[in-house]
Amino acid sequence: MNAPIKHTSAYWGTTTDFAGLMEQVRQIGPILEEHAGDTEKLGKLDEATFEALKPLRMSHIFAAEALGGAQLSPTQGLQLIEAITYHSGAAGWVSMVHACIGAMSAAFLPDSAISRLFGPGHENRFSGQGTPTGMLKKVEGGYRLNGKWAYASGIYHATYTHTAALLDDGGGQPAKDENGDVIVLCAHAPVEDHDLLGNWEVLGLQGPGSIDYAANDVFIPDDMVFPILTAEPQRQKEFFSLGVVGLAAIGHSGWAIGASRRILDEMARYAVTKTGRAGLLGESDKFWFDYGRAEARVRAARAFLFEVWRDIEASIEAGNRVSTRQISMVHLAKSEVHEAGVDACQFVYRAAGGASLRKGVMQRTYREMLTAANHFTINPNIVGAAGREIAGLWSARSWQFYDLVEKK
Repeated sequence: MNAPIKHTSAYWGTTTDFAGLMEQVRQIGPILEEHAGDTEKLGKLDEATFEALKPLRMSHIFAAEALGGAQLSPTQGLQLIEAITYHSGAAGWVSMVHACIGAMSAAFLPDSAISRLFGPGHENRFSGQGTPTGMLKKVEGGYRLNGKWAYASGIYHATYTHTAALLDDGGGQPAKDENGDVIVLCAHAPVEDHDLLGNWEVLGLQGPGSIDYAANDVFIPDDMVFPILTAEPQRQKEFFSLGVVGLAAIGHSGWAIGASRRILDEMARYAVTKTGRAGLLGESDKFWFDYGRAEARVRAARAFLFEVWRDIEASIEAGNRVSTRQISMVHLAKSEVHEAGVDACQFVYRAAGGASLRKGVMQRTYREMLTAANHFTINPNIVGAAGREIAGLWSARSWQFYDLVEKK
């Protein structure tokens, strides 16, 4: 693994020992690895895995120190998620979801809600869905939430949901703002207020338990929502100008580099045992050429990712909000670490033969990477939009959620 990046800027937290966090991950790594198979069978983190992760307080890593968080920088978050994922793809996925949704809640909810969710003595963890497949209807003191959502990764281990829903205009239709755009709010409620519906029998990443869930007339207080498409940061305004999309990108990118690193390391460990006579894998020049190319691609993608995020950190530390161009670069880097990871996994799967076909780390990581690369945040249309912005074709546009839209 790579050495932790050190920061000297006063913008980021100082009370949490980041090197200590990374050492915690190293120490729990054997537990995560030992229980990865059980986690996959259960369709959620097994008890040993969950208990090993809890002291990391992943839902709080990006929250301000004033809220009891670690106030880590993006590159520190990337490294932490990468390190967890290296030992267990499921543990890494749940960790990154809790980290990113926790950051969103800490960024955009008003102070009154923050005091209940992040105040002393509270150890909440957040999961849910940012696609608005339900509706919120205004009532006295808040809203009523109804609908069904999919892909709630980590919800079995969360205490609060984070759920995007269309605002009801009073007649059962989506309400619109002054620009004619639909109003989408992100609602927060205790997990136990929802119905957990299952429906997560998938190729890979079974362990995070990304199930469907539903709300039936769940009451949401007024201060437990924020407008997910247009939310303005309520604190740490430079960092949280990343918005929901930028924060999510940290998690997905960190996961991809951890999984990519692990499968190549597994391949190398296997190949070096297959040497000593002609015909063995480790004696093949073609194999080592392909392995070298996979290493170069994965390492280059990771270097590009950290180049992009160091540039963003420098802007934040200088007191600037994140720019449209920087978000475009975030999308390109996020895509590239996944594409490099998929290519590495395809190489390993074919090269290792029966070793990757059978139950084990290589097979599981292969399935997990292909699942992760199908996530909607890696959609080719997003990369295409970023390409148009960088080339100057869409230079007058700005990012709104995952769309590059004309400025109004």
